[in-house]
Amino acid sequence: MLRYAATILLSSFLVTILPIAAADQNQDVAKIQETVRAVAPGVQSSAATPSVIPGLYEVQMGPNLAYVSADGRYMLLGDMIDTKTLKNLSVPRRNAARLSAINAVSEDDMFIFAPEKAAKHTITVFTDLDCGYCRKLHHEIKAYNDNGIRVRYLLYPRAGKDSASYTKAVSAWCAKDRNAALTRAKNGEELDRKDCPNPVQRHMALGELIGLTGTPTIITDTGEILPGYVPPVQLANHLDTVNQGNTK
Repeated sequence: MLRYAATILLSSFLVTILPIAAADQNQDVAKIQETVRAVAPGVQSSAATPSVIPGLYEVQMGPNLAYVSADGRYMLLGDMIDTKTLKNLSVPRRNAARLSAINAVSEDDMFIFAPEKAAKHTITVFTDLDCGYCRKLHHEIKAYNDNGIRVRYLLYPRAGKDSASYTKAVSAWCAKDRNAALTRAKNGEELDRKDCPNPVQRHMALGELIGLTGTPTIITDTGEILPGYVPPVQLANHLDTVNQGNTK
């Protein structure tokens, strides 16, 4: 009888306390969203979710990850480490955020070089038509494809809008055969100047959000960021290894 009474009492307590806890969390989320909008206006953010640290919430801000206190006062940009396992808890979450932002770009707004057979991996490369290592990477595009890697290019003229590289990027996009024009430009050929509606500025804005420091910058199919040129076989081996690790 005492056990039955205790069960009833506990059930009544939970019925009372759970709505209060949910209401408190909703208030926290509202405060956090207000903070994020103030700190990063115009940046699309996810709903705040509780992190493993009580009172600290995780928010995806475009391709980035942030931790915000429940009252919305403090924001942390950095890595969360589990000191028992020494596992970095932020890296996979940040990679997922980055990949989500990349995949939000329509493939119709990319240059795509795909293998003849089914691809094992898809990478996204921020490229400048005039940078030396970007050209080296593209000169080996067949080797990447032969190793099962599908390459998607986003344009990132490092000299900025209205530079010669920017004009060249727009001209390549507006060409009748975009892939052929991009290849000619990377071979140092002059392109006929063209203009049309294009995604170049959107590509650049995304690159800035991700925090690009140079080109080429490779985003793998797990959202990992690889700055600089990586040889085809080395990249294929790396992608295979990472994907095998993720399936264990």
